[in-house]
Amino acid sequence: MTAIDPRRAALVMIDMQNGFIDPSSSLCVAGAAATVPACARALAKARQLGMAVFHVRRSYAADGSDVEPVRHAVWLQGGRPLCVEGDDPDSLDAPDLLKPADGDRMLLKPRFSAFFDTPLDQVLRREGIGTVVLIGTTTPNCIRSTCYDALSLNYNVAVIEDCTSSRTPEVQAANIEDMAFIGAHIMDCATFCEKGLDGVPDVTAQVKAAVAAYREAQS
Repeated sequence: MTAIDPRRAALVMIDMQNGFIDPSSSLCVAGAAATVPACARALAKARQLGMAVFHVRRSYAADGSDVEPVRHAVWLQGGRPLCVEGDDPDSLDAPDLLKPADGDRMLLKPRFSAFFDTPLDQVLRREGIGTVVLIGTTTPNCIRSTCYDALSLNYNVAVIEDCTSSRTPEVQAANIEDMAFIGAHIMDCATFCEKGLDGVPDVTAQVKAAVAAYREAQS
């Protein structure tokens, strides 16, 4: 199995900010707070390996014009979290354990996927990155939509299962199973911290090699 160079991989942490973690927030994800220590360990390991680190977050306009329509009522009634002019502007910040370090990148996204209407794909391609490792919340929404977009864009995808969270254990398990079935590599934080990307298959490289071999055989 071809080893993946960590310098050609990125850790993408999605929506790990107080508005989705703090139990007092109307947008809090059950289980998100419990993943903060594991996410912090994954961040430290990724930096140690020389991986690019992206902190992908959500920020809403004061008038609510860019809030997902299905979330607008909860957002408004809950004091407009994740908005500078909301009742709790601290909801935009991350817990201390998850603050960006020097060299990390920040990116704002307008919808669930970290690729939707953001420069993430362009940045990754410009830097020769072909593998993304996903952590954050929520698993069925932002993690899953980012996973499927990454697969559609021909990236290798890994998900660190215990660095993600859902509203119930049943939802978590079902979504992890679906992502594994479609081709994402699932691992836990302990494995990532011990072995890094060892064991993550470079599927895109394998396919490129197979296509090249086929074309050569046909020529």
